[in-house]
Amino acid sequence: MQFGEDTVYAGQEWRSGGGSVAAGERRRGLILQAARGYATQKPVQPSQEDDLAPSMLLKDYQDIPGIEKVDDVVKRLLSLEMANQKEKLKIKKALLMNKVAENPEDTRSLEARIVALTVKIHSYEDHMQKHRKDKAHKRYLQMSIDQRKKMLKNLRNTNYAVFEKTCRELGLEYTPPPLHHRRAHRRLATKKALCIRVFQEVQKLKKQKRALKAAAAAAREQGQKSPKSPFKARPEATKENQ
Repeated sequence: MQFGEDTVYAGQEWRSGGGSVAAGERRRGLILQAARGYATQKPVQPSQEDDLAPSMLLKDYQDIPGIEKVDDVVKRLLSLEMANQKEKLKIKKALLMNKVAENPEDTRSLEARIVALTVKIHSYEDHMQKHRKDKAHKRYLQMSIDQRKKMLKNLRNTNYAVFEKTCRELGLEYTPPPLHHRRAHRRLATKKALCIRVFQEVQKLKKQKRALKAAAAAAREQGQKSPKSPFKARPEATKENQ
């Protein structure tokens, strides 16, 4: 019986000791997180859907006569509160079209296509806030931004007044590209550095070659100016005597 009590007591002591160790580890982990800055959260950018009221009706049901007399449950089913992402983007696109385009029904004009592309870009940015490692949508986002830059450039060259209005209503800041712009790639930079190094080596070899030629010419001129030694003239005299 005494052995059993000792065994239970030892187990209780071991469990209490393990609990204190675990609590100490947790406290130390929290301190390390606070020290390394893991506890701070990154600021979340505002979404383009924040300015849309949840009670707003869908685009297909806004112009129906007598829609205001419908029951509240039906209104909620037909509102943005129960809508999917596609319907919300339609509403956002329609609101921006009313601000920018002269004819909101004309979807083929340049400013209308810029509005549609801007809504798509904001949707991609909202997606990248939640899924930062989605490389496919990141590529789509960059392609859409480049396409919008080209459209803004064309609109600026054709109709500057509409261009200013579009940038003001959409909150865009257009920076004209430089006259001679070429993206710096790693392969291009490596190739350029190699060409510069080869050119420098060739110039160095040419300089050494010119120096050797000059030294040889100087030695040749010095040999012609110096008189002949008697040791070189003696064999010629012996040949004449023979």
